[in-house]
Amino acid sequence: MAFNAPLSIRGLVKIHPGPVCALRGVSLDIPVGMFGLLGPNGAGKSTLMNLVAALMEPTAGTILLDGTDIVKDPMFMRQRLGYLPQDFGFYPDLSGKAMLEFLLKLKGVSGPKGRGKLADELLERVNLTSAAKRKVGGYSGGMRQRLGLAQSIAGDPRVLIVDEPTAGLDPEERQRFYRLLAEMSAGRIVLLSTHIVEDISTLCPRLAVIRSGEVVADTTPSAARGAIEGTIFEGLVDDNHLPEFAKSNKVISAVLSEGRTNRVRVYVRSGQSAPAGFSLSSGTLEDAYLVLMRCAPHELPPALVHAAPVETVGGAA
Repeated sequence: MAFNAPLSIRGLVKIHPGPVCALRGVSLDIPVGMFGLLGPNGAGKSTLMNLVAALMEPTAGTILLDGTDIVKDPMFMRQRLGYLPQDFGFYPDLSGKAMLEFLLKLKGVSGPKGRGKLADELLERVNLTSAAKRKVGGYSGGMRQRLGLAQSIAGDPRVLIVDEPTAGLDPEERQRFYRLLAEMSAGRIVLLSTHIVEDISTLCPRLAVIRSGEVVADTTPSAARGAIEGTIFEGLVDDNHLPEFAKSNKVISAVLSEGRTNRVRVYVRSGQSAPAGFSLSSGTLEDAYLVLMRCAPHELPPALVHAAPVETVGGAA
């Protein structure tokens, strides 16, 4: 079985007590740069990240970082890892710099000129120099995320894992954070886990979509959009008629407009007819994601299903 990338995952299975199967034979090749994990809450994204971070052991499978099996040698990953979890705890009464210095001490990271100088350099990288002396309790959500990112890149990690980094951020803070993440991805592997499609479409040249512990697509944003081209139609449906409409049409999204009418997008399989009054619409990455989430395997466009570039558990492409 070939391993084709700096971070390669093969046949990863994780069964929790219960038993609950959180991952069902996940195989991925993750290159240097930004790689997106897209899926709903409970899909298995957090379990996969914890396994890659060597925070838990898989039930079966292999994870290789630069040729080293981190299941057998978890310290190899831990010494090369930066991690920004979704909920990062801070002491609100500490200043930004004091908080960062404390986190650097916990990580055992210092610089040639001392921990304080390193903290200054990291704060500058995430545009927090002007807020270094302010208490963290007064930081906005975006500022707290940038402080979390500063600690995660301390020590120049080979692998950076970020979990739902833009959840709760306003649009301006989200765009600022996008730029920082893009800068941090240069020369390192960045694994971005999210359920927000915009995060992936903005940042990630490759992505994997996970549903119920399985990879249902391993592709690029452009390939995913291309796979559903000609299958997405849009039209208006009165709110009172939507439940009945959904019984006979594959509704992938319905946005209420002016309280009564829904702008509805439907997926129409090849050979089927679009609903009366619906017009063809360009497919988006969000459309592709929702098709993957809401359609049975036999209903999916073959180009979307068979986009995976790595071997699966059985060795099939």
